[in-house]
This record gives sequence, C-alpha cells and structure tokens, in this order.
Amino acid sequence: MKETLIGKPIDRVDGRAKVTGKATYAAEVQVANIAHAVIVGSRVATGTVASIDTRVAKAAPGVIAVLTKENAPQLPNLNKQDTPQDKILQALQDNDVHYADQPIALVVADTLERAQYAASLVAVTYGGGAAPIADIDGGGETMTPKNAGPRGEPDTARGDFAKGIADAKFKIEATYITPVENHHPMEMHATIAVWQGDDHLTAYDSTQGIFNVQKRLATIFGIPRENVRVINHFVGGGFGSKGSPWSHVALASLAAKAVGRPVKLVVTRQQMCSLTGHRPKTVQKLQLGCDAGGKLTAVAHHVTSETSRFDLFVEPSALQTRMLYSCPNVATSHRVVRIDVPTPTFTRAPGEATGTYALESAMDELAYAANIDPLRLRIVNHAKTDEGEQKPFSSKSLLECYKRASEKFGWAKRKMAPRSMTDGKLLVGQGMATATYPARQLPATARARMRPDGTLLVQAGTQDLGTGTYTIMTQIAADTLGLPIEKVTFELGDTNLPETPLSAGSFTASSTGSAVKTACLALRDKLAELATQKTIPAADYAAIVKQSGMPEIVVEKTSALMPNHDAYSMHSFGAIFAEVKVDEELGIIRLARLVAAYAGGRILNAKTARSQLLGGIVWSIGMTLHEDTVRDPRTARVVTRDLADYHVPVHADVPALDVIMVDEADAFVNEVGAKGIGEIGNTGANAAIANAVFHATGKRVRDLPIRLDKLLPEGRA
Repeated sequence: MKETLIGKPIDRVDGRAKVTGKATYAAEVQVANIAHAVIVGSRVATGTVASIDTRVAKAAPGVIAVLTKENAPQLPNLNKQDTPQDKILQALQDNDVHYADQPIALVVADTLERAQYAASLVAVTYGGGAAPIADIDGGGETMTPKNAGPRGEPDTARGDFAKGIADAKFKIEATYITPVENHHPMEMHATIAVWQGDDHLTAYDSTQGIFNVQKRLATIFGIPRENVRVINHFVGGGFGSKGSPWSHVALASLAAKAVGRPVKLVVTRQQMCSLTGHRPKTVQKLQLGCDAGGKLTAVAHHVTSETSRFDLFVEPSALQTRMLYSCPNVATSHRVVRIDVPTPTFTRAPGEATGTYALESAMDELAYAANIDPLRLRIVNHAKTDEGEQKPFSSKSLLECYKRASEKFGWAKRKMAPRSMTDGKLLVGQGMATATYPARQLPATARARMRPDGTLLVQAGTQDLGTGTYTIMTQIAADTLGLPIEKVTFELGDTNLPETPLSAGSFTASSTGSAVKTACLALRDKLAELATQKTIPAADYAAIVKQSGMPEIVVEKTSALMPNHDAYSMHSFGAIFAEVKVDEELGIIRLARLVAAYAGGRILNAKTARSQLLGGIVWSIGMTLHEDTVRDPRTARVVTRDLADYHVPVHADVPALDVIMVDEADAFVNEVGAKGIGEIGNTGANAAIANAVFHATGKRVRDLPIRLDKLLPEGRA
C-alpha cells in the first residue's frame, strides 16, 4: 500500500515565490500606460452632496480626470445585484450620502502622488443631513431580518423556554457586547482595471472570489459575463472583507472606461475602516438554567447587531446555540438596527466568533452559579445529535477534544474559586470554552491535464488567501494519481479556469478539493483505459500520453455532494483552555499559555492546518484583549483609522500556543473528508480567555475588549 501524501506537513509550494518577492499581488501587476486613482470620501455621514468644485483639482499637474456624479459614466444596471454590498457598487451614481468616507469623487492622474495631491484640492459642500446615529444604542430603526445570514431562520423555538427556565435550580441572565472590528489584512484592497474596447474588461483584483467579481462587473456594466476576466494569483489575506466586490472595484473599472486607459486603485489603510466592510457590533442577551446536576433546562440567546440604513447584513450569532448543547428548551432570535454606517460584512467566523463568546461566557457563569466545574458542565450537556436540526452528526469528536486538551493543559489541578491562584504578585486565572464551526461544501469544477513528460497540471479558478490552497490542492492531486509533489502544478486565480466558489466559510478545501480529487480520479480511469488499449503499465503516464497521439489527456469534472449528505449535521468542534496572568495594580493582562484541540475531519496538511488554527487563535486574542473600532458619536466617523490606533496583537501578546489536531474519519462530509479549519480557531478562544480573566480577578467583564480600565479598582480607571 502506497504511503499517502494527505496529512503530511508539506512545505508551501508557493512559499519560495513569496519570500523571494516573485509572487505578484493585484497592485503589483505591470500594465503599460497605467493611471492612478484616489478616492475622495464624504466628510459627513448623512445628507447630500450639494456641490463639488473640481476646477483647482483638474488644473493640478498630471491630472487626467476628476469624476463625480455629474460626469461619471452611468452604470446601466444599478439594481440587479444580489449581495449585501449592492448599493456600495453604485458609486458616483447619485448625490446621496449614506456613511462617512463614502466615495463622492475620484481623481485620476499619471502618478499616485499627483492623484493624492489633487484629491486634497476637491472642494465639497453638503446639505440636508440629520445628526447621524453612530451606535447600535443610538435610536436607529430595529427590524427583524428574513434570515440569520445564509444558514438559518432569524428566530427559533424548541420546547417551552418559559417552563424550562422556571423549573431551573440554577439560572443566570446576562448581556454580552462585542464591538465593531475591522479586518485589516496585510494586503490592502486593490484593483487594476483594463478595458479592451467598449465591452471587454480585465480586472486584476485582490479578492476572495474572482467569479463573484466577474458576475458583478458584468451586471453593472451590462456586458456578457464571459467578456469580463478577473485575475488574482496571490492574496495577502482577506478574512471575509474580500468576499464581495466593494466600491473600489466598480470605481477603478468606471475610471478606466472614462479615461480610456488602465487604472489602478488601491484602498488606503484608513479607507479600509469604511470602504471594505467590518464585523458589526453585537448586543447579546442570554438566559441559561440548569438542574441540580448541571443539566440544562433552558437556553435563550437573543442577538441585536448593527447594519447600514441602505443595505442589510445580519451577524448570525445565535446559530451555534441551537445545536451546541443538549437542552429541551431553546429560544433564539436575531434583530438588526439600522444606523448611519457602512454595511457590515462577513468577518472570520461570522456569527460563531461573536456568538461563542457570549454563549461560552454564559456557560461559565452558570457553572459558577451551580458550583460545577466548567468542563464538567459542558460534558454533562454534550449533544449526541443536532437537536436544532434534528439530525445526527456526520462525525463528532468533541469529547476527545475536551479530554486531550484538558489533560495537556493540566485542568484537573485548577482551583475553582476566583482569585485563588497566584504567581508572586500576579493573579493567575484559567478558563475554558468550546469551539465550533459548520462544515459546508459548494459546487466546484476542476480540470486535470496529464502531459507527455508525465507531469500533471491541475486547474481551478479558486483563490489562495495565504491559507495554503496551492499546496493542499497539489497534495490531493499528487496523492490521487500517485505522483511526487514536484511533478504536479496547480493553477488558480483566473476566471478563464473552471469555476469554483469564493474562498470563505471554511469550505475551500471541501469544495475545490473535492473537485480536484474527482477530476484526478476520472483522469486516472481514463489513463488506465488507454493503457489497457496500448498494453502499457497503468502507472507509466508519460508513455500513455505519448502513445495516445494526443498532446495531453484532459479531464474536467464538477464535484457532487456525498450520498445522504443532507441527512447529517456537519460541524467542526474544538476545546480551548487558557491561562492568564493579571497585574491587578496596573490592570495589565497577559495570556500566559493556551492549549486547544480541534476535530475538523481529515487534516489535509498538518503544517498549513496548524497555521490556520494558530491564526484563528491570534484573532481571538485580539478580539478579547485589543481590538475595538471607535466611532465619533457626533459624526459617525471612525477615529481608529490605522494600525497605530486600532490595536491588534503583536508577538509580545502571543505566548506559545499548543494546538492538538484530532484527525477524524467522516464518510459523509465530502470527497476529501475535510470539514474546514480556517475559522474555528476564531471561535470559543475569546470566551476561554475572558473566563480566565474572571477566574483570576473575580471580575466578569461582559463587553469586549477587556482592557486595563475595566479591571482597575473603582476610582482609578
């Protein structure tokens, strides 16, 4: 039996290109005669643009054009998009202002510096605006959405919550708040737009979904989809912000059409706080009740999140609550409040990142109310089936995650009482939580080409955000056909390649990976058939191709769901144990260590999987202790507009992280057996850290981030 390549910690096949600078990102593509565009943003959050004086800007050196509503080409199909960012694509099409920094003009010049200077010369007057509402509690309209994101109804009820909570021996009720967060990937959003004639467009775009961009651009410009080509070979992170096209994509394309030459538009770090989405603020009210033994009798999870006035986005924070624990009486709801801000969007683990913080914090509070060890409480309420969907799990190794992570951490030595553990003058706290994220698969197509020299080229129009897609797909193809890694090349990032879904939702490996395996299996069968006809050994691929008389043997296949796929509930699970040390005099919190175990189906590459899980945990550290997008309540403008003011974890904030991967067999989830681990690391860990802070200090901070001012004694903050 041949040794499998699947699961091996193989180095990234694109690693050398990245560290040597050969990897070309969207803004680095060399295009002749390129012009540079700079966005002029609104200084107000409501009202209208009364007038724009562009005369001085137009006269500045090197300026090619200044586009406004008055002279920008009108988009022929304004209302045919179907994503939450619809109206954002309609830039420069009217004079209405919906949020601060909204694009109201675009300066195009022969150099970036000249475009930036000319943009500062555009004079704008505004009119008619009411005082903006900048926060979820500022009096905006509250509404019930039709859906809680793409995966569920907004409200659900199982059993009789009122009776369940009344019958509870122990109960807690608490409100948890998560702030607005920005994505801030290393690579800023960028587009280079190049028109070929009036009806053919090529866009080099930093995106998580090249086919999404292709469809939107074709729609808004009223041209056939096949006339739009989107290219994107490398992406420097996205975290959800690059999942759908934003205004800069439409503006670059609009400007290139208007000036008759290629245009590059790179969103600034400051503009990324307002032009490329954000994780919305949430207010989550939870009620939990249990009997004397800790068995849950009732759970309620009610979520309110922010959205813009002109579009709708729902943060589905209560979805995991419907299935994570066994409980006969569960009620969940989602509401959104319209305020004067940009439309939020998907942010790494949308829903679960915020929702597990609230649910797992509440479980910790219930454990203390009932005087039950927090780990024991979760084991007592372990769900053997998905009680929300009333389906069995395709596989579930959560109990094994609890066992392995708790033993490695040394949880059994923990003292239950808050403030009972110290290290010199430092308070020591230990907390734990459960992690979960759904496993999904979408249709994807891949093409496999065996060449006369015995090398394999596999093609699929997916994206690699730094997640290891190049490497994983190469492994799957090589393993399926029994080839060494160096004989396989994987191509991605071009809409001329077979169509795949966007890279998001932790479903790239399951979707595109299944397509790659399906195509390679079909190619193997075709080669075997040809080998039989030519009496050539089936493994001698080069000889088979040469004897076939064809330049190469090509197979293209679309992946399908596994049989009985819909009969099962599919999720990744994990367990996190964290230790913090707190200097109470100074209010300084340090994460001292963290142990986490995750079960995400079959691990395709141990090295890239660990990298993804570590990245998710670091995100949780930021969410719990650092990150907070602050808006001026008078203007609704973001004031934490760069990485000096918007704090993210640095090396000094991140201790050694011990990640355990529990490999599990799942015959129902997809062709490659992977559930996805790109986002689960950003679920639960925030609550584990917050629970550790409570254990250390005895202070329960329910609004993130937990900063020193929230821990200092009263009168000192």
